[in-house]
Amino acid sequence: MTTSLTTNARTTVPAARAHADTGVDVSVLVPAKDEAENLPMFMEQAEAAFRDTGTRYEVIVIDDGSKDGTWAVLQQLQERYPFLRAVRHRTQRGIADGLRTGWLNSKGDILVFYPADMQFKPEDIPRLVAPILADTADMVTGYKEGKYEKAFVSGVYNKLSRSLFDVPVKDLNSVKAYRREIMDALPVRPDWHRYMIVIAHFEGFSVTEIPVPLYPRNAGKSKFGIGRIPVGVMDMLSVWFELRFGRKPLLFFGMLGAALFAIGVLTGLIAIGIRIFAGVGFRPMLNLIETCVIVGSVLFVGGFVGEMIAVQRAELREIRRELDERRLTDVS
Repeated sequence: MTTSLTTNARTTVPAARAHADTGVDVSVLVPAKDEAENLPMFMEQAEAAFRDTGTRYEVIVIDDGSKDGTWAVLQQLQERYPFLRAVRHRTQRGIADGLRTGWLNSKGDILVFYPADMQFKPEDIPRLVAPILADTADMVTGYKEGKYEKAFVSGVYNKLSRSLFDVPVKDLNSVKAYRREIMDALPVRPDWHRYMIVIAHFEGFSVTEIPVPLYPRNAGKSKFGIGRIPVGVMDMLSVWFELRFGRKPLLFFGMLGAALFAIGVLTGLIAIGIRIFAGVGFRPMLNLIETCVIVGSVLFVGGFVGEMIAVQRAELREIRRELDERRLTDVS
Protein backbone atom coordinates (compact mmCIF):
# COMPACT_ATOMS: atom_id res chain seq x y z
CA MET A 1 0.00 0.00 0.00
CA THR A 2 1.33 3.40 -0.97
CA THR A 3 1.88 5.81 1.91
CA SER A 4 -0.63 8.67 2.10
CA LEU A 5 0.25 12.17 3.19
CA THR A 6 -1.80 14.71 5.12
CA THR A 7 -1.17 18.45 5.04
CA ASN A 8 -2.83 21.23 7.00
CA ALA A 9 -1.34 24.71 7.21
CA ARG A 10 1.69 24.06 5.05
CA THR A 11 3.21 21.15 3.14
CA THR A 12 6.71 20.28 4.32
CA VAL A 13 8.00 18.19 1.42
CA PRO A 14 10.78 20.14 -0.33
CA ALA A 15 10.22 21.38 -3.88
CA ALA A 16 13.59 20.19 -5.13
CA ARG A 17 13.11 16.49 -4.63
CA ALA A 18 15.74 14.15 -5.95
CA HIS A 19 14.50 12.47 -9.09
CA ALA A 20 17.21 9.84 -9.25
CA ASP A 21 15.44 7.56 -6.75
CA THR A 22 11.88 8.03 -7.96
CA GLY A 23 11.52 6.11 -11.22
CA VAL A 24 8.79 8.50 -12.37
CA ASP A 25 8.65 10.50 -15.60
CA VAL A 26 5.22 12.13 -15.34
CA SER A 27 3.28 13.23 -12.26
CA VAL A 28 -0.45 13.80 -12.77
CA LEU A 29 -1.74 16.29 -10.18
CA VAL A 30 -5.47 15.93 -9.49
CA PRO A 31 -7.07 18.46 -7.12
CA ALA A 32 -10.30 16.94 -5.81
CA LYS A 33 -13.08 18.58 -3.81
CA ASP A 34 -15.98 16.22 -3.02
CA GLU A 35 -15.20 13.87 -5.90
CA ALA A 36 -15.71 10.49 -4.20
CA GLU A 37 -18.01 9.27 -6.98
CA ASN A 38 -15.61 10.19 -9.80
CA LEU A 39 -12.27 8.99 -8.44
CA PRO A 40 -12.77 5.19 -8.92
CA MET A 41 -13.58 5.72 -12.61
CA PHE A 42 -10.70 8.18 -12.98
CA MET A 43 -8.18 5.67 -11.60
CA GLU A 44 -9.54 2.82 -13.70
CA GLN A 45 -9.22 4.86 -16.88
CA ALA A 46 -5.81 6.23 -15.84
CA GLU A 47 -4.46 2.70 -15.38
CA ALA A 48 -5.65 1.76 -18.85
CA ALA A 49 -4.21 4.94 -20.37
CA PHE A 50 -0.76 4.45 -18.81
CA ARG A 51 -0.48 0.69 -19.38
CA ASP A 52 1.22 0.55 -22.78
CA THR A 53 2.87 3.97 -23.05
CA GLY A 54 6.37 3.03 -21.87
CA THR A 55 6.34 6.17 -19.72
CA ARG A 56 6.44 5.93 -15.94
CA TYR A 57 3.48 7.73 -14.36
CA GLU A 58 2.23 8.57 -10.90
CA VAL A 59 -1.09 10.15 -9.93
CA ILE A 60 -1.22 12.47 -6.93
CA VAL A 61 -4.74 13.30 -5.79
CA ILE A 62 -5.04 16.29 -3.49
CA ASP A 63 -8.15 16.05 -1.32
CA ASP A 64 -8.94 19.73 -0.85
CA GLY A 65 -10.99 19.67 2.34
CA SER A 66 -13.71 17.37 0.98
CA LYS A 67 -16.85 16.87 3.06
CA ASP A 68 -17.92 13.62 1.40
CA GLY A 69 -16.06 10.30 1.44
CA THR A 70 -13.24 11.39 -0.89
CA TRP A 71 -10.46 10.63 1.59
CA ALA A 72 -11.83 7.21 2.50
CA VAL A 73 -12.21 6.36 -1.20
CA LEU A 74 -8.60 7.39 -1.83
CA GLN A 75 -7.39 5.12 0.98
CA GLN A 76 -9.12 2.18 -0.67
CA LEU A 77 -7.92 3.06 -4.17
CA GLN A 78 -4.27 3.23 -3.02
CA GLU A 79 -4.42 -0.47 -2.18
CA ARG A 80 -5.42 -1.27 -5.77
CA TYR A 81 -3.34 1.23 -7.77
CA PRO A 82 0.38 1.43 -6.87
CA PHE A 83 0.83 4.59 -8.96
CA LEU A 84 -1.64 6.53 -6.77
CA ARG A 85 -0.58 8.78 -3.90
CA ALA A 86 -3.06 10.71 -1.76
CA VAL A 87 -2.43 14.09 -0.16
CA ARG A 88 -4.91 15.86 2.07
CA HIS A 89 -5.82 19.44 2.95
CA ARG A 90 -8.00 19.42 6.06
CA THR A 91 -9.64 22.67 4.93
CA GLN A 92 -10.42 23.88 1.42
CA ARG A 93 -7.53 25.92 0.01
CA GLY A 94 -8.32 26.05 -3.70
CA ILE A 95 -6.85 24.64 -6.90
CA ALA A 96 -3.72 26.80 -6.81
CA ASP A 97 -2.71 25.52 -3.37
CA GLY A 98 -3.71 22.03 -4.41
CA LEU A 99 -1.39 22.11 -7.41
CA ARG A 100 1.42 23.47 -5.29
CA THR A 101 0.94 20.71 -2.71
CA GLY A 102 0.91 18.15 -5.49
CA TRP A 103 4.10 19.61 -6.95
CA LEU A 104 5.86 19.48 -3.60
CA ASN A 105 4.90 15.83 -3.21
CA SER A 106 5.55 14.81 -6.82
CA LYS A 107 8.55 13.04 -8.34
CA GLY A 108 8.20 13.47 -12.11
CA ASP A 109 10.05 15.90 -14.35
CA ILE A 110 6.77 16.57 -16.19
CA LEU A 111 3.65 17.65 -14.32
CA VAL A 112 0.06 17.42 -15.53
CA PHE A 113 -2.90 19.37 -14.13
CA TYR A 114 -6.02 17.23 -14.55
CA PRO A 115 -9.36 17.69 -12.75
CA ALA A 116 -11.15 14.78 -11.10
CA ASP A 117 -14.63 15.58 -12.45
CA MET A 118 -14.17 13.34 -15.53
CA GLN A 119 -14.97 16.14 -17.97
CA PHE A 120 -11.56 15.29 -19.39
CA LYS A 121 -10.73 11.61 -19.80
CA PRO A 122 -7.36 10.25 -18.55
CA GLU A 123 -6.90 8.57 -21.94
CA ASP A 124 -5.84 11.98 -23.31
CA ILE A 125 -3.00 12.47 -20.80
CA PRO A 126 -0.36 10.66 -22.93
CA ARG A 127 -1.23 12.92 -25.90
CA LEU A 128 -0.90 15.95 -23.66
CA VAL A 129 2.61 15.07 -22.48
CA ALA A 130 3.87 13.74 -25.82
CA PRO A 131 5.21 17.10 -27.16
CA ILE A 132 7.15 17.64 -23.93
CA LEU A 133 8.59 14.12 -23.98
CA ALA A 134 9.58 14.74 -27.61
CA ASP A 135 11.27 17.99 -26.50
CA THR A 136 9.19 20.12 -28.89
CA ALA A 137 7.44 22.15 -26.17
CA ASP A 138 7.83 23.11 -22.54
CA MET A 139 4.11 23.45 -21.83
CA VAL A 140 1.04 21.98 -23.54
CA THR A 141 -2.55 23.02 -22.91
CA GLY A 142 -5.69 21.27 -24.04
CA TYR A 143 -8.05 23.14 -26.33
CA LYS A 144 -11.58 22.12 -25.28
CA GLU A 145 -13.68 20.38 -27.93
CA GLY A 146 -17.32 19.64 -27.18
CA LYS A 147 -20.32 21.25 -25.51
CA TYR A 148 -19.26 23.62 -22.78
CA GLU A 149 -21.84 25.25 -20.48
CA LYS A 150 -19.61 28.24 -19.77
CA ALA A 151 -18.46 28.66 -23.37
CA PHE A 152 -19.45 32.35 -23.57
CA VAL A 153 -17.67 33.32 -20.35
CA SER A 154 -14.64 31.23 -21.30
CA GLY A 155 -14.55 32.81 -24.76
CA VAL A 156 -14.59 36.35 -23.36
CA TYR A 157 -11.91 35.42 -20.83
CA ASN A 158 -9.67 33.88 -23.49
CA LYS A 159 -10.07 36.80 -25.90
CA LEU A 160 -9.24 39.33 -23.18
CA SER A 161 -6.25 37.26 -22.11
CA ARG A 162 -4.89 36.94 -25.64
CA SER A 163 -5.27 40.67 -26.23
CA LEU A 164 -3.49 41.54 -22.98
CA PHE A 165 -0.76 38.91 -23.01
CA ASP A 166 -0.28 37.87 -26.67
CA VAL A 167 -0.07 34.14 -25.91
CA PRO A 168 -0.08 31.69 -28.86
CA VAL A 169 -2.96 29.47 -27.64
CA LYS A 170 -6.76 29.62 -27.84
CA ASP A 171 -7.68 28.18 -24.44
CA LEU A 172 -5.80 29.27 -21.33
CA ASN A 173 -8.03 27.69 -18.70
CA SER A 174 -7.92 23.95 -19.41
CA VAL A 175 -5.88 20.83 -18.65
CA LYS A 176 -2.13 21.37 -18.90
CA ALA A 177 1.16 19.49 -19.02
CA TYR A 178 4.38 21.35 -18.21
CA ARG A 179 7.98 20.94 -17.22
CA ARG A 180 8.71 20.90 -13.52
CA GLU A 181 10.91 23.99 -13.63
CA ILE A 182 7.98 26.15 -14.75
CA MET A 183 6.68 25.98 -11.18
CA ASP A 184 9.71 28.00 -10.03
CA ALA A 185 8.47 30.96 -12.08
CA LEU A 186 4.94 30.96 -10.65
CA PRO A 187 3.94 33.23 -7.77
CA VAL A 188 2.38 31.68 -4.67
CA ARG A 189 -1.05 33.29 -4.69
CA PRO A 190 -4.70 32.25 -5.07
CA ASP A 191 -5.87 31.41 -8.61
CA TRP A 192 -2.40 31.72 -10.20
CA HIS A 193 -3.07 28.40 -11.96
CA ARG A 194 -5.37 30.25 -14.39
CA TYR A 195 -2.37 32.16 -15.73
CA MET A 196 0.27 29.44 -15.79
CA ILE A 197 0.46 29.62 -19.59
CA VAL A 198 0.76 33.41 -19.56
CA ILE A 199 3.54 33.41 -16.99
CA ALA A 200 5.38 30.49 -18.62
CA HIS A 201 5.25 32.24 -22.01
CA PHE A 202 6.48 35.47 -20.43
CA GLU A 203 9.40 33.59 -18.83
CA GLY A 204 10.49 32.25 -22.23
CA PHE A 205 9.10 28.71 -22.11
CA SER A 206 7.66 27.38 -25.36
CA VAL A 207 3.90 26.87 -25.26
CA THR A 208 1.60 24.93 -27.57
CA GLU A 209 -1.86 23.32 -27.49
CA ILE A 210 -3.67 20.21 -28.70
CA PRO A 211 -7.42 19.54 -29.00
CA VAL A 212 -8.86 17.62 -26.05
CA PRO A 213 -12.47 16.34 -25.97
CA LEU A 214 -14.70 17.75 -23.24
CA TYR A 215 -17.40 15.50 -21.75
CA PRO A 216 -20.37 16.14 -19.43
CA ARG A 217 -19.53 15.92 -15.74
CA ASN A 218 -19.89 12.31 -14.56
CA ALA A 219 -21.07 13.11 -11.01
CA GLY A 220 -21.12 15.95 -8.53
CA LYS A 221 -21.48 19.60 -9.41
CA SER A 222 -19.29 22.46 -10.57
CA LYS A 223 -17.54 24.47 -7.86
CA PHE A 224 -17.52 27.67 -9.91
CA GLY A 225 -20.33 30.16 -10.42
CA ILE A 226 -20.94 33.45 -12.16
CA GLY A 227 -19.47 35.25 -9.15
CA ARG A 228 -16.02 34.17 -10.33
CA ILE A 229 -16.21 36.47 -13.38
CA PRO A 230 -15.32 39.79 -11.66
CA VAL A 231 -12.67 37.99 -9.59
CA GLY A 232 -11.18 36.57 -12.79
CA VAL A 233 -11.08 40.01 -14.44
CA MET A 234 -9.33 41.53 -11.43
CA ASP A 235 -6.85 38.65 -11.37
CA MET A 236 -6.19 39.18 -15.07
CA LEU A 237 -5.38 42.86 -14.55
CA SER A 238 -3.23 41.97 -11.56
CA VAL A 239 -1.20 39.45 -13.59
CA TRP A 240 -0.88 41.95 -16.45
CA PHE A 241 0.49 44.58 -14.08
CA GLU A 242 2.79 42.05 -12.41
CA LEU A 243 4.31 40.98 -15.71
CA ARG A 244 4.61 44.49 -17.13
CA PHE A 245 5.77 46.41 -14.07
CA GLY A 246 6.31 43.92 -11.22
CA ARG A 247 10.09 43.89 -11.65
CA LYS A 248 10.40 47.62 -12.40
CA PRO A 249 7.50 49.37 -10.63
CA LEU A 250 9.20 52.74 -10.97
CA LEU A 251 8.49 52.59 -14.70
CA PHE A 252 4.78 52.88 -13.94
CA PHE A 253 4.54 54.82 -10.71
CA GLY A 254 7.59 56.97 -11.34
CA MET A 255 6.62 58.04 -14.85
CA LEU A 256 2.98 58.63 -13.91
CA GLY A 257 4.04 60.59 -10.83
CA ALA A 258 6.58 62.62 -12.79
CA ALA A 259 3.95 63.41 -15.44
CA LEU A 260 1.44 64.64 -12.85
CA PHE A 261 4.14 66.63 -11.05
CA ALA A 262 5.19 68.25 -14.34
CA ILE A 263 1.56 69.12 -15.12
CA GLY A 264 1.24 70.69 -11.68
CA VAL A 265 4.41 72.75 -12.11
CA LEU A 266 3.43 73.86 -15.62
CA THR A 267 -0.05 74.82 -14.45
CA GLY A 268 1.52 76.73 -11.56
CA LEU A 269 3.74 78.74 -13.90
CA ILE A 270 0.73 79.56 -16.07
CA ALA A 271 -1.25 80.62 -13.00
CA ILE A 272 1.60 82.88 -11.84
CA GLY A 273 1.79 84.46 -15.30
CA ILE A 274 -1.96 85.12 -15.35
CA ARG A 275 -1.78 86.58 -11.86
CA ILE A 276 1.13 88.89 -12.68
CA PHE A 277 0.13 90.08 -16.12
CA ALA A 278 -3.68 89.94 -15.93
CA GLY A 279 -4.14 90.47 -12.22
CA VAL A 280 -6.62 87.62 -12.06
CA GLY A 281 -6.62 84.64 -9.68
CA PHE A 282 -8.45 81.38 -10.42
CA ARG A 283 -9.15 79.11 -7.41
CA PRO A 284 -9.87 75.85 -9.39
CA MET A 285 -6.46 76.22 -11.03
CA LEU A 286 -4.83 76.39 -7.61
CA ASN A 287 -6.67 73.20 -6.60
CA LEU A 288 -5.45 71.49 -9.78
CA ILE A 289 -1.87 72.51 -9.03
CA GLU A 290 -2.04 71.19 -5.48
CA THR A 291 -3.62 67.90 -6.56
CA CYS A 292 -1.12 67.24 -9.36
CA VAL A 293 1.94 68.08 -7.27
CA ILE A 294 0.82 66.09 -4.21
CA VAL A 295 -0.42 63.02 -6.08
CA GLY A 296 2.58 63.10 -8.42
CA SER A 297 4.98 63.21 -5.48
CA VAL A 298 3.21 60.34 -3.71
CA LEU A 299 3.26 58.18 -6.85
CA PHE A 300 6.92 58.90 -7.46
CA VAL A 301 7.84 57.96 -3.88
CA GLY A 302 5.62 54.88 -4.21
CA GLY A 303 7.64 53.88 -7.27
CA PHE A 304 10.87 54.02 -5.24
CA VAL A 305 9.31 51.93 -2.48
CA GLY A 306 8.11 49.47 -5.11
CA GLU A 307 11.64 49.22 -6.48
CA MET A 308 12.98 48.29 -3.04
CA ILE A 309 10.26 45.64 -2.67
CA ALA A 310 11.07 44.27 -6.14
CA VAL A 311 14.73 43.94 -5.17
CA GLN A 312 13.77 42.05 -2.00
CA ARG A 313 11.52 39.72 -3.98
CA ALA A 314 14.30 38.97 -6.43
CA GLU A 315 16.69 38.20 -3.59
CA LEU A 316 14.16 35.92 -1.88
CA ARG A 317 13.54 34.10 -5.16
CA GLU A 318 17.27 33.54 -5.57
CA ILE A 319 17.60 32.31 -1.98
CA ARG A 320 14.76 29.85 -2.58
CA ARG A 321 16.46 28.51 -5.71
CA GLU A 322 19.74 28.05 -3.84
CA LEU A 323 17.99 26.23 -0.97
CA ASP A 324 16.21 23.95 -3.43
CA GLU A 325 19.50 23.15 -5.17
CA ARG A 326 21.16 22.35 -1.83
CA ARG A 327 18.27 20.08 -0.81
CA LEU A 328 18.56 18.27 -4.13
CA THR A 329 22.31 17.86 -3.69
CA ASP A 330 21.97 16.64 -0.10
CA VAL A 331 19.30 14.06 -0.96
CA SER A 332 21.24 12.86 -4.01
